[in-house]
Amino acid sequence: MTSKPTFLNQSRPLLTCLIQNSSVADAVNIAINASYECPDAYAYQLECLAKEERTDENIRRIFGAMGRKPIYVTNYRGGKNGGDTDEQLSEGLFWMLKNGATLLDVMGDYYCPHPIQMTDDPTAVDRQKDLIARIHDAGGEVLMSSHVMKFIPAEEVIEIANKQIERGADVVKIVTAANSEEEEFENLRTTMLMKQQVKAPFLFLSGGSHNKLHRQLGIYFGCSLALTVYNHQPGTTPAQPRLAGMRKVMDGLNTNGIF
Repeated sequence: MTSKPTFLNQSRPLLTCLIQNSSVADAVNIAINASYECPDAYAYQLECLAKEERTDENIRRIFGAMGRKPIYVTNYRGGKNGGDTDEQLSEGLFWMLKNGATLLDVMGDYYCPHPIQMTDDPTAVDRQKDLIARIHDAGGEVLMSSHVMKFIPAEEVIEIANKQIERGADVVKIVTAANSEEEEFENLRTTMLMKQQVKAPFLFLSGGSHNKLHRQLGIYFGCSLALTVYNHQPGTTPAQPRLAGMRKVMDGLNTNGIF
């Protein structure tokens, strides 16, 4: 039996194509078209897909179009998931794991919503640890995400990262913000500090008005993957760089012996 493709123990960052389409056909088409730009991995956001289209056949069709690449999946609150409980969201993650996903996104405030998506509620934390253990037992990998969505200093970013690791996350994901050049450069410095101090692969991103440099150069400073989109269309995250552009960034770094 061949092992499932992994996001872990990689020798260089993975260019990951994020698919946020609201229909199965569109998601399949984007995955196929993106394959010609040679992504290293894919990401899929289930919260974009209508509930009535969530069948084993449809999700396998989407994942099948991604080829033999590791697949990172989210099932966030909101979108087509409006009103779902965190228990229902986590079951959606297991469903995608069963159908071929690799890396499951467990929000840092599962079971106790928090403004910066990182709860310290003891009962919620214990439930998160149990969920992560069950995912590992089922053969999955875990990314824990905290969408802070405001600028915070490096020390606080690293504190969140360490909490995520302590709860069992294999990969750390933190999204803050930068609304000035100073904040964007500070987030690049924080990325470098994370590479030195955080003992797990990580993805650190900026939102806000000044996010482009961080999203494109995060892989240079230590991010283990880059989130990209094949193209920009209604429903895609405007801040995500295009896959073709990030491939040029990666190739340029490789030419200079970075990876």
